[in-house]
Amino acid sequence: MSNRYGQLFRTPGVAALALAGWVARLPGTMVAVGVITMLSLTRNSYSLAGAVAATLTLSSALLSPQVSRLADRYGQSRVLPPATGIGAFALLALVLCNHLNAPHWTLYLCAAPAGCLPSIPAMTRARWTRLLEGKALLPTAFALDSVLSEIAFVMGPPLSIGLCMVWFPEAGPLLAALLILFSVSALLQQKTTEPPPHPITPDSRRSALFLRPVPTLALLMGTLGAIAGTIDVASVAFAKAQGLPFAAGWVLALYALGSGIGGLVFGALKPAMPLDRLLLCCCAATAASSALIALAPNVVWLAAVMLLSGLSFAPTLIVAMEMVEKAVPRARLTESLTWLVTGIQLGVAGGASLCGLATDAYGARAGLSLALAAGVCALLIAAALPRARLSKHAVED
Repeated sequence: MSNRYGQLFRTPGVAALALAGWVARLPGTMVAVGVITMLSLTRNSYSLAGAVAATLTLSSALLSPQVSRLADRYGQSRVLPPATGIGAFALLALVLCNHLNAPHWTLYLCAAPAGCLPSIPAMTRARWTRLLEGKALLPTAFALDSVLSEIAFVMGPPLSIGLCMVWFPEAGPLLAALLILFSVSALLQQKTTEPPPHPITPDSRRSALFLRPVPTLALLMGTLGAIAGTIDVASVAFAKAQGLPFAAGWVLALYALGSGIGGLVFGALKPAMPLDRLLLCCCAATAASSALIALAPNVVWLAAVMLLSGLSFAPTLIVAMEMVEKAVPRARLTESLTWLVTGIQLGVAGGASLCGLATDAYGARAGLSLALAAGVCALLIAAALPRARLSKHAVED
């Protein structure tokens, strides 16, 4: 394990990109939960908080692929500054409107353009591809990137919530907006890793969502996101039903820990198995562990199974990203990767919403069962993925 990661970090530019990429994605994990905490504290309405956060999420799902498409065409250094400025300004305006107790409609009006914030995971993975072009260490770099994402997801939400609770209600989103401006600027300083701009071609006028296997893998990422969104809600409800509400935090932390461990170990290996078969194995492990989640008799069982289930999350994401990297032209890479991230975001939002409805209607056990349904869907999608040869020339649907 240490050998492959040692080789990776001995490559010039790797340490700087890893640090800049991690700092740049940390505020992204703080925004939604910070907005929810801020509005629930000041407006005393979870429905309003959830609706505004959902507006931000849906806006990001629509706008971030377009930002990435422009980054492919004109370069990150030209596109990220204005996109980041618009998104951060909108987030700051949302904070100000809440502080001034402005009408509810102003919150939605500010949340919508905040979706212009660039997809940092896609930007950094495109940079890893540029830095390690043609080298066998790229899967290891993707694994490291996934682990850094898990660390950000472990640290970001508690930091945002804690600031809102301890300092003042707007503190979490405010820090996130300021940190976004600083961190994206730091990422753009990594000039040697920036992918070159690609001129407009007839093929590039269409969305990368039409490039195989992007739509199928984006749908697959949606099922993974649905599992994560379901777990977020179901773990809280299940722990509360067991009389141990504070245990939910440990349950979710173990899921993130499992994903981090899985990503590290996977990145240290070099499986000889074809990527499509490897993806199928990862999804089979996800479905099997989801069944154990649905059968959990108590919180201790659930926590242990969450650790086990997390082991397959990062590897599945790594394999999907590598499949896209091998299949699509370089001119469409950032946008293609963003569609996968968008799939996860929509899956998380949809999974959390469905789990909330199921839990209210039928109890926490029904919410946990949705994780199994999403896991089975992931397995079916992976099994149906065309066994097409992966090349640098994508085929349009």
